[in-house]
Amino acid sequence: MDFSWSEEQVAIQETARRFAENKLLPEYQNNDHKHAFDREMLKEMGRLGLIGAELSGQYGGLELGYVTAGLITEEIARADFNVAYVQILAGLNGGIIEKFATPALANQWIPKIIAGEALCAIALTEPSAGSDAANLKLKAEKKGDVYVLNGEKTSISAAAQADIAVVFARTGTTEEKAKGVSAFLVPLDNPKIERTHFDDLGESVVGRGSLFFDDVEVPEENILGEEGLGFIQVMQGFDYSRALIGLECLAAAKKSVEEAWEQVTTREAFGKKISKFEGVSFPLAEAETYIEAAKLLCYKTLWLRDQGQPHTAEAAMCKWWAPKVSFEIIHNCLLAHGHGGYSKDYPIQQRLRDVLGLQIGDGTSQIQKIIIAREKVGRDGVPY
Repeated sequence: MDFSWSEEQVAIQETARRFAENKLLPEYQNNDHKHAFDREMLKEMGRLGLIGAELSGQYGGLELGYVTAGLITEEIARADFNVAYVQILAGLNGGIIEKFATPALANQWIPKIIAGEALCAIALTEPSAGSDAANLKLKAEKKGDVYVLNGEKTSISAAAQADIAVVFARTGTTEEKAKGVSAFLVPLDNPKIERTHFDDLGESVVGRGSLFFDDVEVPEENILGEEGLGFIQVMQGFDYSRALIGLECLAAAKKSVEEAWEQVTTREAFGKKISKFEGVSFPLAEAETYIEAAKLLCYKTLWLRDQGQPHTAEAAMCKWWAPKVSFEIIHNCLLAHGHGGYSKDYPIQQRLRDVLGLQIGDGTSQIQKIIIAREKVGRDGVPY
């Protein structure tokens, strides 16, 4: 197995690192009180090829593959956890649009997503359907050449600032569950769509919120995939985003460990550097090990996707384990800073809050473990 990167991968990785360190890192804490991305900064990312680099050249993508997208995500997340989510949304939604939208619709939106000119949310969760995502109530009723959407989506990342959304709606009966759900690409500037913003513990710049649809007409050509099969077809994209989320969280953990090493090798207690104490240095050594192991799992998952091989179980492993271990590592790094670590002067506390949200969003650990078990022994052998 080859663990080296190609020259092209190293070049885009270095571009992402320079941009992240020079433009994103200095503003990470300053932006914590904001509730929106800097759109000019996103456009600069787009010009550098740092958004949707895995997408087709037909729409302006670089076709660099999923592993390379992981490298970009990791470098961006080391500097700014929230901005890394732009790449994740672009990769997930851009891939969905590329695969299932009409050519006209794809040509309209994918180039804008890649250029950083448009944000695309994914609207799946509802007040009564989070983990039970196939039990959706938002209704899409066919009337002539349009679908009319009515209902609510909640806990939607970037709900208040996205330009478009991949919206899952019920076109069949509730008894059909997943087989009665379709996906639509919906512009969010419609006056019949009401949006809200939540005041969350972390990920302020991304932000979550609700979307309320009141007789919203969507052209029939905006359906993604086949009617009634949207959920089944489109949900395959989550195998990709889960690996990227793993790398996003691990990058924040790695940056925190680097800061903790610097702290413990300069701070003294009882006449010597506190790194000399095993109770201080051993947890950081363990953190380095966990980060490397989890990163290998994430990149293996992306490599499998690049090879067109099954990776559903591996993606679920990335999603439940990487955010959990990252949160625990960042927590220990905060403690390694002593009483000063509890201050907002350090970015560690912000990373702790930001990473926590991804132990919930995009599928809880319990759901991921069900997916893993189901992949190993089949649906009949596990709950759900």
